[in-house]
This record gives sequence, structure tokens and C-alpha cells, in this order.
Amino acid sequence: MRPWWRRTVAADDSRWVMLDVESSGLDPKRDRLLAIAAIALKRDGGAPRLALGDSFEVVIRQPDAPVDKANILVHGIGVGAQRGGVEPAQALTAFERWVGRSPLLGFHVAFDEALIQRAMRAVLGHELANPWIDLADVARVVRPDVAGRSLDEWMEVLDVRCAVRHQAAADTLATAEVLLKLWPQVLAQRQGDDWQALSRLAAQRRWLPR
Repeated sequence: MRPWWRRTVAADDSRWVMLDVESSGLDPKRDRLLAIAAIALKRDGGAPRLALGDSFEVVIRQPDAPVDKANILVHGIGVGAQRGGVEPAQALTAFERWVGRSPLLGFHVAFDEALIQRAMRAVLGHELANPWIDLADVARVVRPDVAGRSLDEWMEVLDVRCAVRHQAAADTLATAEVLLKLWPQVLAQRQGDDWQALSRLAAQRRWLPR
């Protein structure tokens, strides 16, 4: 949960950002942020729409990247790509500028948020001030009939295809398509269709059975 004292910016509701990360492991307090991929969703009075020309992708340089074959098989970012990536300060500064004031979404986004914010603090000395929403929470609220918890399960239920799973860019696009598939159910909640309405839906997740 986000500390109550964390500074946030006024979100730009005309542009949302869906993101995904790749990491050296599953512990956000210890493992390294390897890559970020994100795509913008434009909001101009109707349903969100993918802005394929407004996207971001970076591999962050890991000069001492270990040869972890099991991990590399998952995300596909080899030792050479890790050691030849973009310098962390340059990569994170570029990401922060590209994001701007856009609110951030992801599936089980607490993991992505923890890795990104830890890297931002370590490298740039501050965190992103943007608001975050977990699409998994929204999905559980608007489709309580679905027992799925993982992104793969929701993709199957909603008939969303992903060419290559566990690669940040492909996962980001698939997650954005999950949101678009859920949008009619979001509207059916009659709470509005802006960022604040989505935030209220996500907040309802805490009252649902685990």
C-alpha cells in the first residue's frame, strides 16, 4: 500500500499508461529492474484506445549481470543485452519524461511499482509521483464471475492473444487489451469512465473475498 505521505501529481486523464517490467527475479526488494515497456491509452471522450505510436521500451544496463540461464529463459534478455543496455540514469529519466503526468496501470502492478520506485530512488533520488492502479483489482470487481487471478487466466477468459508471453512489450499490449475487453463492464458500474472512477472500482477490491 502506498504511504499516505507520498506526493502525487494531478493525473492527466486524457492519457493513461499501461506498463510492465522484466526483472532478475520475483523479490521486488532485492532483485534488479531489467527492462520497462509501456504503451499509452488515449482518452478523448470515449473508450480508451491504444496509441501504438506512443510507446516506450528500454533495457537497463547491468554491467555485472550474472549468467542466470533460468531467469533469461523467462524474459529473453540475455547477458549481452543486459550489459549493453541504457545507463540507468538515462533510462529512468527518459521514462519519467515520457510518462509525464499520466496515471499508470498494470496487472498486479504492485510488483512493477515497487521495482520502478526502488530504482528511481536509488538512481535519481526521488520516486514517480504519478497515481497507480492495479488492473487485476478492477477485473475482479467488474467480473466477479471469473475466478482467474493471473494475467494468463484473464487473457484466456477474454480471448486475448499474446505472441510472446513474459516479454515486457508483448505483455503490456496484452494487458492493455484486457482493459479494453473489460471496458463495457467498467461502464456498466455507472460510476463514470474517468481515472477517478477506475480508482474507485479498484478500491472496491479490498471488500471482495480473497
